[in-house]
Amino acid sequence: MAEITAALVKELREKTGAGMMDCKKALTETGGDMDQAVDWLRKKGLAAAAKKAGRVAAEGLIGLALGGDRGALVEVNSETDFVARNEDFQSFVMQVAAVALAQGGNLDAVKAADYPDAGRSVDEQLTHMIATIGENMSLRRVALVSAPDGAVVGYVHNQVAPGLGKIGVLVGLSSDGDAAQLAALGKQLAMHVAAANPQALAVEDLDPAAVERERAVLADQAKASGKPDEIVAKMVEGRLRKYYEEVVLLEQTYVIDGESKVRKAIEAAAADVGAPVSVTGFVRFALGEGIEKKDEDFAAEVAAQLAG
Repeated sequence: MAEITAALVKELREKTGAGMMDCKKALTETGGDMDQAVDWLRKKGLAAAAKKAGRVAAEGLIGLALGGDRGALVEVNSETDFVARNEDFQSFVMQVAAVALAQGGNLDAVKAADYPDAGRSVDEQLTHMIATIGENMSLRRVALVSAPDGAVVGYVHNQVAPGLGKIGVLVGLSSDGDAAQLAALGKQLAMHVAAANPQALAVEDLDPAAVERERAVLADQAKASGKPDEIVAKMVEGRLRKYYEEVVLLEQTYVIDGESKVRKAIEAAAADVGAPVSVTGFVRFALGEGIEKKDEDFAAEVAAQLAG
């Protein structure tokens, strides 16, 4: 058997685009034969998947799964919305959401977990999907919300199938009141979160550094007015309260009635629930947020290829 050198592994990686460890395994399995190692990687779908790994995947679906006092959200990305409408892709997202519900909110744990009835891990099944469908895909993130003393309610905006869509929200509520009323309140709060996109539950949950940056910007703006320092200080505090009303869930105006603060709406709903209610946490996933999408001019791309 040929010696599996670093140079040999590097050569195979350059040929296939597969990962270093996968290339080393392929060479080991094939006795160092380069052509057989390429075929081994292709059969495993690793070469095909690796070649697509650099392509931007900002489409896809958000998946939601609920069970007992827990709820999970996952984001699985694809390159095109066409693939997001593929039944196999949708089934994969639903299964991964169910795995996340069982595994918790740790992305690595979900990737390493067994994918149901496949004899593969979730990550290996994703590689198989990439090779089969022919697009780059990624399991980007997972999140879990739990409420042992209440309920977790989920909402998916613009569902393409039950539990699948472009925006997913989980809200955890703590209360020992009426379960049906608590669920109804949770659904409304989840719809509010989908629409208003709060960044934190309460003021004290905001990143202190972010608050200080905002305060500094507001202070500079207020000083430009030329007013006395004591007036400037009051202006800054007033504008900071406005900032809280924009980004803090409990301080936002409730989109359901357009008047109350969310904090007051929850207090009022406690009468229907029959017990005090508090929000234990929330998560909002919007598909592709934060991913830098490549602007592509298809006509220019074709022209460039013809010119080449």
